[in-house]
Amino acid sequence: MTKFSGFKTISVVGVGLIGGSFGLALKSRGYTAKIVGVDRPGNLDVAFQRGAIDAGFTRDQFKEGVEDADVVFLCAPIHIILNQLQELGAYIKPGALITDAGSIKRHIVEAANRHLPGHCDFIGGHPMAGSEFKGVGAADHFLFENATWVLTPNKPVAQPRVKALVEMLELIGANVLIMQPRLHDEIAAAVSHLPQMAALALMNLAADKNEESPYFLKMAAGGFRDMTRIASSPFGIWESICSTNSDMIHSFIDFYIQELICLRDLLTNEKELERYFAKAAKNRLSIPTDTKGFLNPQFEISVTAVDRPGVIAAISTILAENRINIKDMEVLKIRENEGGTFRLAFASEDDQVNAIDLLRAEGFDCRKRG
Repeated sequence: MTKFSGFKTISVVGVGLIGGSFGLALKSRGYTAKIVGVDRPGNLDVAFQRGAIDAGFTRDQFKEGVEDADVVFLCAPIHIILNQLQELGAYIKPGALITDAGSIKRHIVEAANRHLPGHCDFIGGHPMAGSEFKGVGAADHFLFENATWVLTPNKPVAQPRVKALVEMLELIGANVLIMQPRLHDEIAAAVSHLPQMAALALMNLAADKNEESPYFLKMAAGGFRDMTRIASSPFGIWESICSTNSDMIHSFIDFYIQELICLRDLLTNEKELERYFAKAAKNRLSIPTDTKGFLNPQFEISVTAVDRPGVIAAISTILAENRINIKDMEVLKIRENEGGTFRLAFASEDDQVNAIDLLRAEGFDCRKRG
C-alpha cells in the first residue's frame, strides 16, 4: 500500500440517484476534488446540467474514466459492481482507493479480493439512504444527511486513507459505521430484508383472502398499511439482494417462523402473552427514532394542525424565529378539509421541549414522540 496523498480526482461509476447525490453533496460542501462521471450519455448530460460532475465518460470509455482517479466510487446494482471489479484492476493507478454503494457486502468484498491488484485499497461501502424516485434527475445533495454509511474494509488499510474517506463522508452529512462484511449482511437480513419478505407475505396472504371476500382489503388500514408499505418495492431493486444474500435471508425467515410459532403457542396463556407484549414494547421504544441515521438519534414531536393554507409555513416560522432547526418532517396522516398530524424531528432534547412549548403557546396540539 502506498502512502496516502489526498483525493484530487474522484470517479463516480454510475451517476444515478446515489452517484449523482454524492457529487452534488461534495460540491455543495465545497469539496475541491474533480468529480468524473462514468455512465450512459443521457445520464451524463443530466449530471452535467445539475452540476454533479466536472467531466464525463461513457461506459465504453471505462478505462479513461477511472485511470486518473484517486478514488473510484462504484454506484451500480450489485451484479454490475461484481463485473466492474473484474475489469477495474487493469486500469486503476497505484495507490487508488476503491469503494462502492452495494447493499450486500460479502460477495463484493470477495470479488475485490480476487480481482483488484495489491497496489490499491478497497473499502466496501453501503450508504443507507434512498428515495422513491430513481436516476440522477432525482439526485439530492441532502440525501446522505444523517444517513448511516457502513464501511467494510476487506484487508488492513492505512489509517490516513480510512480517515480521509470517513472525513469526506462525514462532510456530506453521513454517519460512518465500520464493521465486517458478514456482520453487515447478517444485520441487513434481519432489519431490512426480512421485513421486506414479511411485508410481501402478509400482503399476498390478505390479497388471496380478498378473493374470498372483498372486505379483507377494504378493512386494511392503520397497522396493516404501515406493515405492508414496503411491499410495493419494485422487484428490480430486490433481485440482486435476494440472490447474493439468500443464505442470510433464508436463516432469518426460519427464525421468524419459529418466533411466530412461539407467539401462536402463547395466545391462550394470558400471563406469558402479556410478558411477550411488554418485551416487544420495551425493545421497540429502545430503537433510535432517527430513521436515517441511528448513530445520532433525533428528538421528535407530533403536531396536529387544521387543514388551512399556510399552516406548515406557520409552524416553520414559529420555530425559525426562535432559532430551532427542523432536521426532518413527515406527514403521518391527513384528512382532507379537516387536518392532519405531522412528525417533526430536532437535533437536541432542548429543541424538542422548546418547540412543544412554542407551538402550544400558538394553539397547536403537539406532544413528544417515541
